[in-house]
Amino acid sequence: MKRFAFLALLALVACNEDEAKAPPAPVELTEQALSYFCQMNIAEHGGPKGQIHLEGFPAPLFFAQVRDMVAYLKSPEREAAITAAYVSDMGRARSWADPGNDNWITAHDAVYVVGADVAGGMGAPEIVPFADEPSAASFIAEYGGEVQSLDTIPDDAALGPVNLDQKLETPS
Repeated sequence: MKRFAFLALLALVACNEDEAKAPPAPVELTEQALSYFCQMNIAEHGGPKGQIHLEGFPAPLFFAQVRDMVAYLKSPEREAAITAAYVSDMGRARSWADPGNDNWITAHDAVYVVGADVAGGMGAPEIVPFADEPSAASFIAEYGGEVQSLDTIPDDAALGPVNLDQKLETPS
């Protein structure tokens, strides 16, 4: 009986450790959400969004552009350890102007279109996330760019200067 109680306790501890290690779920985007870098209301800007959860912080950091979120991920200066990162699945977005409030996918599992001639929510060239390669390929056929994983996005795509003379499209 003691052996059974010990095994049950061991299983419970292991289960609790798994729960503690589970990343936080994405948070639905609300009308009050502000973009981390500029503190502007995200709902007023089209294009894909990002959110990063930090250890010890009750709410995620939201980003009006995925480009900005990738810049934060590539930056060595952070306020705490990252526990999860999510991006809008633009394959499920209603439109560019309305990317959705709850169509989040894990940033590390997403497929990104880099180098398309499209402007994100803040007007800079955007890094566009999709849940799958066929959706990304459809976007590339219309707007250009190439598929990348989060780990292979070039630094200059997120951290490089923005050419203000570059004409960027706003997808429909």
